[in-house]
Amino acid sequence: MSRVTVSIDPHVHSDDSYDGHEPVELILEHAAEIGLDAVVITDHDVIGESKRAAEIADEYGLIGVPGVEVSTAHGHLLAVGVERMPPRRRPYDETVAWIHERGGVAIVPHPFQRSRHGVRERNIPVPDPAEGEGEGEANDEIVDTGEVGDGGATAETVETPEVDAIEVFNAWLFTGYRNRRARRFAAEHGYPGIAASDAHRLEYVGRAFTEVEIEGRESVDAVTADDVLDAIRNGTTRVDGRRAPVPMAAKHYAGAAGRKSGYYARTGAVRSATAAHRGVAEAVSTARVAVSQGAHRTARVLSWVI
Repeated sequence: MSRVTVSIDPHVHSDDSYDGHEPVELILEHAAEIGLDAVVITDHDVIGESKRAAEIADEYGLIGVPGVEVSTAHGHLLAVGVERMPPRRRPYDETVAWIHERGGVAIVPHPFQRSRHGVRERNIPVPDPAEGEGEGEANDEIVDTGEVGDGGATAETVETPEVDAIEVFNAWLFTGYRNRRARRFAAEHGYPGIAASDAHRLEYVGRAFTEVEIEGRESVDAVTADDVLDAIRNGTTRVDGRRAPVPMAAKHYAGAAGRKSGYYARTGAVRSATAAHRGVAEAVSTARVAVSQGAHRTARVLSWVI
């Protein structure tokens, strides 16, 4: 059977995120130039730019896959392949089930790192530890429906809404400890591993990425978003991300600045004027904060003297 391998960065932020910096067009252009086959825009709790990026991805020779990084009651969760924004602040297992019902895959980003809203281990839905102990046992929770039939209550089974993959290498976790813990967790529970840049700036896009093996396709051009999602579910993934530069890293830093300059030159004065206005506003805001802090400190000093 024919097969092809695609390189995908499944966790990237655009300027639609409160902490992102780059427009999706520039991200897509950069991703194509450094050799990625797909990039998933996963902005925080907004999905508009991600859907637009997926729609125009083929213009850059990329596979279009929408996604979002949703804030749940227990931490962040990547919803990849969905077209709608998941409900925010819902329990982790409910959000996983919501994603599955809409054909997406649920990926745990930067697990266990609470400073970045990573989910705690106890809140990640995992297979029943009793699975496989004895023949005919299923990984289901038995729920009493309260209905009475022949001689007693009947029951129905409810499947555990397990996640589809674990982000076992996040490029922002270069101390290594959290990534190693994530790899151990994924291996223990049989989850596919995903690597991602979690980029918020252009030069970091693709610094870590996932190679996904697609069966039944002759070339990358024939691969669809559904193919990518199925491959993640099936676990045909390999991760690439290290302290040392990844193979495409040389192009990241040398080319990112030039691509930015070229992009803003092409988009014209309107965007430049907007950026300049934003810069002035930020400078004024910073100055106001500095003045306020200075006045506060002066008042404190005077109170000590007096």
